[in-house]
This record gives sequence, structure tokens and C-alpha cells, in this order.
Amino acid sequence: MDYEGLREKAKDIRIDIIRAVYSAGSGHPGGSLSAADILAVLYFDEMKIDPKNPKMPGRDKFVLSKGHASPGIYAALAERGFFNRDDLVTFRKMGSMLQGHPDMVKVPGIEMSTGSLGQGISVAVGMALTNKLDKDPGRIYVLLGDGELQEGLVWEAFMSAAHYRLDNLTAVIDWNGLQIDGKNEDVMGVAPIDEKLKSFGWETLNIDGHDIEAIEVAFARAKACKNKPFAIIAKTIKGKGVSFMENDYSWHGKAPNGEQARKAIEELGGEW
Repeated sequence: MDYEGLREKAKDIRIDIIRAVYSAGSGHPGGSLSAADILAVLYFDEMKIDPKNPKMPGRDKFVLSKGHASPGIYAALAERGFFNRDDLVTFRKMGSMLQGHPDMVKVPGIEMSTGSLGQGISVAVGMALTNKLDKDPGRIYVLLGDGELQEGLVWEAFMSAAHYRLDNLTAVIDWNGLQIDGKNEDVMGVAPIDEKLKSFGWETLNIDGHDIEAIEVAFARAKACKNKPFAIIAKTIKGKGVSFMENDYSWHGKAPNGEQARKAIEELGGEW
């Protein structure tokens, strides 16, 4: 898919995120919106996957380590054809497969149930090591939040990935600078992310996480990297695309009301 097509998919993912969170009356729009461009490239250009055969042998696998951003991955999966887009409005409702955090048993295309921060990257390391041992060609991709880097478990996983030379593993850090309680630097500083990861034995690349071309180049660099895991540090804007949500940590975990949802969808270029 060309760059313009990927930008359109990112837009559609953002609109679906707003619809899902508004319909639920709860959820995490801010960090879902910041990751939409990354998800668009992964699901529509980068990963070897088949919506008609979600368990295809040799497939690439994606783990959403920041599991609270489930509206983003659900929107990407629905847009890619893993399930009907109409299901998105059942998000967080009783009986829906689309729970607040991803469920690998119920949702086609979800490779790991996540939610407890730090565990997603740990599982991704295990998946990558398993693929190495099994000579499985599939690559492993994992998306972490920047606030998530405050978890000690994350750094144990980073250390393990470098020790086992997991060059089939790509981690993307969604660095929007905000978390539920405010700025990362005020809660617990995580910078410099690149230098810390390099010291742990990773190859790193800093990019604009909303630049589709830069994201594509970064994934190409990751695949070309040998004998080291690769980390893409994507500088993003929390709430990207919605004026009143951008760079406002209060939108980390709350839903818009009807008027706010209408305004957000219209700003994103959709129809209410």
C-alpha cells in the first residue's frame, strides 16, 4: 500500500477508536490515537498476516504491551478484516469479545492477552526466542508505552532479548511523553530512551511516529539488523488528530461525550 493509502488507513483507525470509546462510555483514547500511524503501517504493509487464517504458520505476530490501548488494535484488526467493523461499537459491553484489554482467546488476530504493563514485552521476547529455536521465519513486533518503561520487568526483558541476539524482534516505543498522572518526566523520567536501550545491547532509531514514510524506513532498518533486537523510538502526540485531546493527559483514560465525539470525528475527516 502506498503512503497516501496508509495515511487514509490511519485516519480510519482513529475514527474507529473514537466511535468505540464513545460507544463504551469508557476506554483509553489518548494513547490509542498516538499509535494509529504505527498500527496502520504494521497491519496494512509490514506484517505477514492473513485475516482469513489468523493462525497461519510462519506469520508475523504483534503484541500490544500497553494493553489499555486496545481500541487502537481492535480498530486496526477490524479495518484489516479480522472481524466486522460493526463489532467495534460493542467495545467494553457485556458479552462482547472486545474487552477493555485484548483477549487472545476471543478475538481473532490477538496474539497475547495483555494489560499488566511490562508483561507484553516479556512475552514478545519469549515468542521471538521460540521462533529462533523452531526456525520459524515469522517476526515479532511489540508496542510499548513510554510510561510503561517505568516497570522494572521491561528492562529485564530488554536485557534478555539482547543476550539471545533476537534480531527477529522489533520493539516500538510510543513516546508521547504523557501517562495517566501527567508528564513522564514529572512522574518518573524515562529519557534518554535510546541511550539506555543501546547500553542494554539494542540497535535503536528515533523517528517521528506520525510520519508514515519514516515508520516504513524504520521497519526496513529493523529487518536488516542482524544479531541484535531493534527498537524504534517513535515520538508521538497523545490524542493525535483531535485538537482538544492532543497533549492533554486527562484523555489518557476517559471517553468523550456525544458532542465531543462528533467534533473529534469531524476533525478526523469522518461523518458523525
